[in-house]
Formats: sequence, structure tokens, C-alpha cells
Amino acid sequence: MEKIKKLQKFDYEKYYADGKASYEKRGQIEEIADKIHERGYSNVFLVGIGGTWAEFYHLKYIFNRYSDLDVYLENAAELNTIGNRKLTKDSIVITSSSSGDTKEIVEATAWMKEKGIEVIAFAKEGSPVAANSTYVINSEAADCEDAYLLFQMLGLRLMYKRGEFPKYEKYIDQLKNLHTNLVRIREEADDKLFDIAQKYYKEPYNIFVGSGILWGEVYLFSMCILEEMQWVRTKSVTSADFFHGTLELVEKGVPVFLLKGEDECRKLDTRVENFAQKFTDKLVVIDTAEYALDGIDDEFRVLVSPMITSALLTERLASHYETFTKHNLKYRRYYRQIEY
Repeated sequence: MEKIKKLQKFDYEKYYADGKASYEKRGQIEEIADKIHERGYSNVFLVGIGGTWAEFYHLKYIFNRYSDLDVYLENAAELNTIGNRKLTKDSIVITSSSSGDTKEIVEATAWMKEKGIEVIAFAKEGSPVAANSTYVINSEAADCEDAYLLFQMLGLRLMYKRGEFPKYEKYIDQLKNLHTNLVRIREEADDKLFDIAQKYYKEPYNIFVGSGILWGEVYLFSMCILEEMQWVRTKSVTSADFFHGTLELVEKGVPVFLLKGEDECRKLDTRVENFAQKFTDKLVVIDTAEYALDGIDDEFRVLVSPMITSALLTERLASHYETFTKHNLKYRRYYRQIEY
């Protein structure tokens, strides 16, 4: 068997250490979830903005799939402006800000604190968001995959306590194997992703399509990575909405990137694939089903698929784009650089 090359610009030691630290927050998260369950609550609000809103999308999908709870995914800036009458002292708010000082999240948690609304924050300890929150889970070092891991521990534990996700213990136990799998998947896909970046980094316009549990990650990559960090012009659209506007922009020479998932929406992805391959010569399909998960049962693949997508896109493909654009992923012109 051909030996897979080691990844460039990837810190194996840090990745495993951060993953271990995230998994070890399991006890703290379960304690918080159990306490929340005992006190009771009427609904759940997931509050984020930009990348955190996108990361929470997959958790909203999971709640919809397994739970009878009323769950609301809110953009913090809109929530600060419009409000939501269903957000009360009987609600539970879950929010996230790895820096702990995202302006919109700070503002939202401040008025929630004044109203006596309990907030669970994945945030930097000692930060403004942490100071405004009832419970704080330090997520300063949690990149996308670890954020998904932490969010799932909390959300699925709440469902488990309600009798809605009885296999919680089995699934979370198996996630001890998560990071080993995601490193191997990176290594298996790296040459393909290198070639994609090399071929498409100069394209003036790109269409990114996804659906279901993967939509948040597709949106995150196209907006937070390609637009914000690489200044690459993109259009992100769900597989469901693709046929109500975006399809008219597909022609020879227009790149269409399709992320195929493994949930009920896969049939929507396949419909896009069948259409796009007829009308563009630049269709790129990335399918999470192509990658094995050792030590994680097939029944849990859908839950892990956003983490696979994050490993492939938000880390590896982003890294290769940076190589060819020669645009540092950390450099911004406006974001956190000027007042606006």
C-alpha cells in the first residue's frame, strides 16, 4: 500500500492536543446539560453571527431531526435589532465566541443577562461574553471540528436527558476516535484538494452548493474563508434553492462546487450534480461518503459529516488556496481592522 504523504502546514501535535482538550470537556458539558434539564426550559435559542451562526446550523438540523423541542437559530445582530418574543426567562440560550469579544455576541449576552435569561457560552474565559453568561465552556482553542464536537456534546446530552437520543453515551464514546479519523481523511484527500486549489484559485466567480446538515459548513467556507480570508468571489446556495435562480448562471467555464452529504437531503445534492454536469465543464464534487470512519458506527456518520467537511474544506482546501493566492489567511483589510 502506498504510504500517504504527511500534510504540509499542519501541526499534528497541536491538532491532537486541542482535540484531546476538547473531548475532555465532556464531563463539564454533561454537568451543565443535566443541571439545565433538571431546572426545566421551554425552548432553545442558538445565537451566533458569521462563522458561529454557520457552525450552529448543523446543531439546529440535529435538534430538528431528533427532538420535539422548539429550537431557534438566530443571527445575533438581527436578534439585537428585532428581538424574539419567544425568548424568555424560560429559554436556554447557547452561544459561541472563541475570542469572547465578538461585538454582536457581547451586546446580545449583556441584555440577556439583564433580563435574567440563562446563557451557555462557548467562549474565552475572562472575556466579556464569559462575564455576561451563566455557564462558560472555554473554547478558545476549538477550531471548527472541535466546535462541532462541543456543540454536539451539549445538544445531544440535552436530548438524551429528554429521552430523544438514547445512544448518546455510545456515540460520544466513539468520538474518542474522531481526530485520528479526521487526520487520515485529510491525508487521503490532500492531493485532490491541492489540485482543486491550483486549478480554481484564479476563478473570478464560484458557486458553492450544499444541503442538510452540511449547509452551515458550506456557507462558512464560501463566506468566512474564501470571501473574508482569500478575497475570492463566491455564491453559496442550498441544493434546494439552486433550482430557483442560481441554475441560470451555470454555463461552460463557471465552477460549481458541490458538497454531497449523507442525510435525507443527498437526493437534492444528486439533482444538482445531474444538472451541473450537463452544463459546466468545471463541476467539483466532494462527497463525505467516500471517507471511512474507523471505530465510529455507520449510524452516526451523518452526525460526523460536518466535521469531515470542515477537515476537507475549512482547513485543507483553505490552506492550499493560501499557497496559490499567496494571500495570508490571517490578513484582513476591514474586519477587526477599522471601525464600521
